[in-house]
Amino acid sequence: MTAPVFEITKAATFDAAHHFPNEPDGSPYRRMHGHSFQVEVSVRGERLDANGWVADLGRLDRELRAAAAELDHGLLNDHPGLELPTLENLCLWFVERLKGDWPGLSRVVVSRPTIHERCTLTL
Repeated sequence: MTAPVFEITKAATFDAAHHFPNEPDGSPYRRMHGHSFQVEVSVRGERLDANGWVADLGRLDRELRAAAAELDHGLLNDHPGLELPTLENLCLWFVERLKGDWPGLSRVVVSRPTIHERCTLTL
């Protein structure tokens, strides 16, 4: 029998503007526009701590919300790594913010729920 693997997930939201400067003139993506985003991060582990947890969900929530707050109501293009602010690059941006404190980080999902788009990065 294999050991169980647990995965916990927290989510946060933020609103931000962006544009895609490499798009041709006249493209709607080249113009600045905004979205409401949701980011979900998952932490995986086989061992539970003294509290019976894979990790502290409260701490994960605080750190994820702090990362999302860096982007909230701003221009994504202004942040290093988000000069081309695709969903894929947003996933990578959140990984960079969280991976040092969360060695069990296993997945990041960034979505734009109102237009039914999402990107999943599995680590």
